[in-house]
Parts: sequence; structure tokens; C-alpha cells
Amino acid sequence: MVCKTTSIEARSGFTLTEFLVSLAVGSLLFLAVGVLGIYSGRNFASLANYTALDAASRNALDRLTRDVRQVNRLVSSTATSLSFEDADGGTLQYVYSPTARTLARIKNGNSRILLTECDRLQFSTYQRNPIGGTYDQYPTASPATTKLINVNWTCSRKILGHTMNTENVQTARIVIRKQ
Repeated sequence: MVCKTTSIEARSGFTLTEFLVSLAVGSLLFLAVGVLGIYSGRNFASLANYTALDAASRNALDRLTRDVRQVNRLVSSTATSLSFEDADGGTLQYVYSPTARTLARIKNGNSRILLTECDRLQFSTYQRNPIGGTYDQYPTASPATTKLINVNWTCSRKILGHTMNTENVQTARIVIRKQ
């Protein structure tokens, strides 16, 4: 008997179809990871932005509240500015600039920016006595009768090229204690 060995060559590798299918699946996987990364990055940036704007708003409101409670009287007011006679007899002003989008505190000529990127800010003045049956006060006729200051504002920033309202309306009513 004659025995002959024959060898079978094994070919390994991908066929063109297998390669194209794996390329498509890998591309979809990378696309999904990329979209998830962009979405997560935008959300993290938005959260950090909200935190920064909230901290700035709280600091500005704390400063405004502390100052207004200690003033002697309101000298003049508009929807975007307040001018007070301070406890030391000097002048204290709060001025909102719509073009610069800032709220500034001006004490005896020295200016300090309290808020930046402020889209809208409005001051309102009210008397001491409330309107019967409501939580509202009567608007003042003159600065001499002002006992209550109402302030509200909205700030926003751009995140990755898109404007986001990350800080809704901040509102406070502040009583002038010495008047």
C-alpha cells in the first residue's frame, strides 16, 4: 500500500463582505460614542455655567440687599438705576447698562461691576403700606416715600456658540430699614 500525504492549505483572513460589515459596525460604534461625548460635554458645560451664574447672582443680590438695608434714603431712581444717600452721608448708586450687560455699584465715584452678561434688569420702588387683600405694595410717587425696592434680572451666557438661559429670573424685594 502506498501512502501519500497531501497538504491542505488553510487560508485565513476576512473576505471583503466581512470587512465591510465590521467597518460599518465599528463606524456606528464610534459615531455613538462621539455623539455621547458631545452631549455629555455640553451638559457639563451648561451645569458649570449655571453654577457660575448662580453664584454671581447670589453675590450681587447679597451685596445689593446689604447696602439697601443700611442706606438713609433713596435720592432718585429709574428702571435701570438707583441713587441713595448712604449711612456715611456719601452717594451710593446701582446702575445697569443694557449695552454692556452689566450691573455696577458706584460708591463715592468708585465703580465695581457686580453682574456681567445680564440680559435684563429692572428696579421698581414701592411705599411701605400693602394693597389690601394682596401681597403687593403701592408704587411710590417720589423717592421720599420709598420704603421698598424690587429688583429682578435675567442673565445668560453662550455655551459652545449657543445662547443658553442658564439663570432664570432673580427677584428680590428689599426694605430700606432707616426710612
